[in-house]
Amino acid sequence: MSKLIKIRELDLDIPKTAKMIAEKMLSDLEKSKRPVLEAVKTSLDNSFYNPKVGYLTAGDKVVKTELNVSSVQKLARVVFMLEILLRNLDIGSVNTKRELYYISKGLIKGDGRLKALDFEDQPESDAIIDFIGDMLRVYREELNCFANDRGGQTYSQHLIVTETMPDGEKATIDLSTLGTAPFQPKNKPQSLKLKAKKKIDFCLVIESEGTANTLHTMGFTKRNNCILMGAQGVPSNAVRGWCKLIQDELEVPMYFFGDLDAYTMQNIFRTLKAGSAASLIRNADFSAPEVKFLGVLPDDVKRYDLPHYKVKESDPAEARALKKAKDALENDPFFMDKKNKGLADICRWLIKEKIRCEQQSFFSVDPKDPIKTEKIILEKIKRGSYV
Repeated sequence: MSKLIKIRELDLDIPKTAKMIAEKMLSDLEKSKRPVLEAVKTSLDNSFYNPKVGYLTAGDKVVKTELNVSSVQKLARVVFMLEILLRNLDIGSVNTKRELYYISKGLIKGDGRLKALDFEDQPESDAIIDFIGDMLRVYREELNCFANDRGGQTYSQHLIVTETMPDGEKATIDLSTLGTAPFQPKNKPQSLKLKAKKKIDFCLVIESEGTANTLHTMGFTKRNNCILMGAQGVPSNAVRGWCKLIQDELEVPMYFFGDLDAYTMQNIFRTLKAGSAASLIRNADFSAPEVKFLGVLPDDVKRYDLPHYKVKESDPAEARALKKAKDALENDPFFMDKKNKGLADICRWLIKEKIRCEQQSFFSVDPKDPIKTEKIILEKIKRGSYV
């Protein structure tokens, strides 16, 4: 177990910890010493995969920023942004990264002494916010900073969600009463509790929100005791946390239905299942290790005679995806672990065959049957055709 996980088990007093860091910086300056800030290194070379845990965790490597001519602005910006975040915690205010960028601009505009701290564009302020989270070893949400994202569009006839509001009040949502509208949780799943009105057989996460909506509209959730979710491509923190909550609280089998291509395997499914190197601090609560890859599988292409496309290596995006897949097989602890050999084999197949096959290709199997894709999904679940 890494040091990070041990720290996360503690009930961290963020204002107290931040004050200690600031006082240490001030003490070093008074002693003519150069202050140094340390943050967890969130990169693949500091990532470890333990199959018993099921998600990427951080090692002991840190990023050190020592005060010098080139780093003075960064350290000053850290203190400046940390003060804004601590004020939010104190008064109970919340902001997105975008809003924090403009709040900082407003404060700098109103005080000429802060001009040297000004951010040229939002990525600069985002990087400081991320550094603060990695330095304090806390989730961005614990700093009352929420990404402007939403959980997957979710449909079910049997799921009840109880949300604890910031003021302690509780709101209860019965998903069966929402009609054609989906339930979309915010990116703080820790405030939600789940209950099933009757046994839920599985949760199906669809890469495409459009396809999830199609299945729902055609009666998928009425014919099946299930949870159906549209994941909107690369899963946001909200989607990942929502899937983790469903996995832990309901203990139902979870399947992912998406495209067969290198990008989906590396950027979408791996992130949903095990998190990412950039989110090493968050993966414990923002990944769903039990989710299975239902499709499209290499065997499906031949079995169902699915339309597919040749990957054009002249296309920069496709070439990058293939290169990342090759790198993953050699350097990514997730794909290198024997537990995930089946997923690594799919990556090898994609690199060799250089094709891509989209989830919507199943609609070509029997165009006259509007629920044929549903039938195929259920067949695949029944016979264990997933990885």
